[in-house]
Amino acid sequence: MGTMSFEDALNEVDSGIIIDIEVTPGSKVLCVPSGYNIWRKRIEVRLSQNAQKGKANEQLISALADLFGMRSSEICFVNGMHNSKKSLLLQNAEYSHIIAVLKDKLPDDAV
Repeated sequence: MGTMSFEDALNEVDSGIIIDIEVTPGSKVLCVPSGYNIWRKRIEVRLSQNAQKGKANEQLISALADLFGMRSSEICFVNGMHNSKKSLLLQNAEYSHIIAVLKDKLPDDAV
């Protein structure tokens, strides 16, 4: 296990970066990212919205857009729209930028 283990949650593809996320909806506070699950290899995210009528998914996309300095339209679901384990494509994202942002924002024990 390297010191940069959270990189396992990222996958570089032709169109950008796919990020694997595990969400906890209905939390007291919005926290993106809140940690990293080394067993599931997923970035953990806490959402204050509940998972109904797509509200949590909308909040997730706008929070990721804010986090990475992207437009919401540049982020789309690859899978997991209807469960807590989600993969999203960050279109045209730079791997090094995504890594730097996550490294800066993740709790120290996660990076």
